[in-house]
Amino acid sequence: MCGIVGYVGKRDSQEILIEGLKKLEYRGYDSAGVAVYTDKGLAVKKAKGRLAVLESQLGESPLRGTIGIGHTRWATHGKPSDVNSHPHTDNSLKFSVVHNGIIENYIALKEELIAKGHRFVSETDTEVISHLIADLYDGDIVRTVQRAVKRMTGAFALGVLTEHEPEKLVAVRLASPLIIGVGEGENFIGSDIPAILEHTRNVYILNDNEMAVLTRDAVELMTIEGNFISREIFHVDWDIMTAEKAGFDHFMLKEIYEQPKAYRDTMGARLNVAGSGVELNEVKMSAEDVRGISNIHIVACGTAYHAGLVGKSVIERLARIPVETDVASEYRYRSPIIKPSTLVIVVSQSGETADTLAALREAKRHGARVIAITNVVGSSVAREADDVITTWAGPEIAVASTKAYTSQLIAFYLLGLHLAQTLGTIEAAEVAHTIAALKSLPEQVERVLEQGAAIKELAEQIATHEDLFFIGRGLDYAVAQEGSLKLKEISYIHSEAYASGELKHGTLALIEDGVPVIALATQEDLFEKTVSNIKEVKARGAYVIGIALEGDDELRKSVDQVVTIPRTLGLLTPALSVVPLQLLAYYAALARGNDVDKPRNLAKSVTVE
Repeated sequence: MCGIVGYVGKRDSQEILIEGLKKLEYRGYDSAGVAVYTDKGLAVKKAKGRLAVLESQLGESPLRGTIGIGHTRWATHGKPSDVNSHPHTDNSLKFSVVHNGIIENYIALKEELIAKGHRFVSETDTEVISHLIADLYDGDIVRTVQRAVKRMTGAFALGVLTEHEPEKLVAVRLASPLIIGVGEGENFIGSDIPAILEHTRNVYILNDNEMAVLTRDAVELMTIEGNFISREIFHVDWDIMTAEKAGFDHFMLKEIYEQPKAYRDTMGARLNVAGSGVELNEVKMSAEDVRGISNIHIVACGTAYHAGLVGKSVIERLARIPVETDVASEYRYRSPIIKPSTLVIVVSQSGETADTLAALREAKRHGARVIAITNVVGSSVAREADDVITTWAGPEIAVASTKAYTSQLIAFYLLGLHLAQTLGTIEAAEVAHTIAALKSLPEQVERVLEQGAAIKELAEQIATHEDLFFIGRGLDYAVAQEGSLKLKEISYIHSEAYASGELKHGTLALIEDGVPVIALATQEDLFEKTVSNIKEVKARGAYVIGIALEGDDELRKSVDQVVTIPRTLGLLTPALSVVPLQLLAYYAALARGNDVDKPRNLAKSVTVE
């Protein structure tokens, strides 16, 4: 959840650390801090609030030195405050640590250290690490960190500095992402590639239970046990400008408008030249393997889970394989029935989501094959899955996911067609027809985006309300859940999504005069039933905004306002109908004066349970 950056080299580290943290604020932004080894020893400066607060303080009183670590926080243990901010130090101020994750046994360790005379000043679990390292230090920081890590349980990525060995930066990974950037006469650590991409495109991606020792001129990789590792450098080939705003007011708006490109890139060469089939070469399952699938579990969190709800319908309709969807944080704890014939599909934008990664490992433990859908090459989920479908959405910086979600939908369409082709559950003509419709989606999204000004007006109307409802049937209900989440995430309007047919089972009690209801009516086989449900809320005074197909004049008679999407196959409408809901959420948040890209209490990459 938190962001870590570190530098060792010849340049002044403070500026590099601050610029790196700016690229990581999507991971947390309630406080920030840096530790730098200066000519007077190890110095730490940290502050509650956005990174700009710390940057201002450092501008007045800079920390000069060529090795340092930095951190931007998403609070887990202890409220946001100066003292709870990272980096944390021991009582001697000789050891400094930044940490992403949770130390589950920190209370026991803290009590042990207090008994030895250590004094703690923060409410955090991280402070325990700096004290533990100081307590165990034997003159070798690498060996000491290894011993400390073996005493800690939980999830962590660490950056460690000590004044005793000021030329070394030690990094450790266990269940929280960490990468190592390799430069010339300088090296870096970071929670994510954008933090260091300005300085190097050559990285090592640490696996769990691995660590790195960085000096100005070398990087040594090893296991936590101390066994040295040889690994090829991963070269990053995407443009840093894709992680910048490119003239848009917010990253979220930029990413909404990047969706046509993300669709094209994710489909890419996976649609063969003849246009008659899907070539999903990254899924290495033989025809015999596919025929052996008895059932499928789709496991994910948040927005990715909502993509999985659409994926369930896509796979069941096309391939006729029974599919269950599960929230990853609940999956392991319900003792799911996982057989070797079960195919498990895990979905994660970052590829580092802790709950999803744990579900993946549970599936593997039971002998199931796992396919990962993720946007990050080399992520933990990508490395541990049997097969990986990479979504080529490019970096997504805004906390509220948009293009990553819709690219996941494209991945599910491709996978559903791939399975159906292999099993022969749909005719070749239907495959070709579906592919033709898929290829039209990017241009159709562009047409939806042209309605931005009208959607902004609607958003400004609903922004004055504190309660709102989304309704829909079938795939429209799946999209309604994502639309509701987007609105909650960034506008802070209380919002709920309901299957339209469930209104009569209690929810209608919440409808009163003027309550906004967003009604999705894009499924033609359910249209008449949806209109009946709309009439139910209208009869109780709701103000209804309909999402309809172009040319649908019938819905206009039953709602107050209409936003249309181009006509496409019913199965593909989610890739279009969610776009106006994304814009609605964006403009509602803007109207309420919220920080769109960094909503309160949330972070982009959720690496803790």
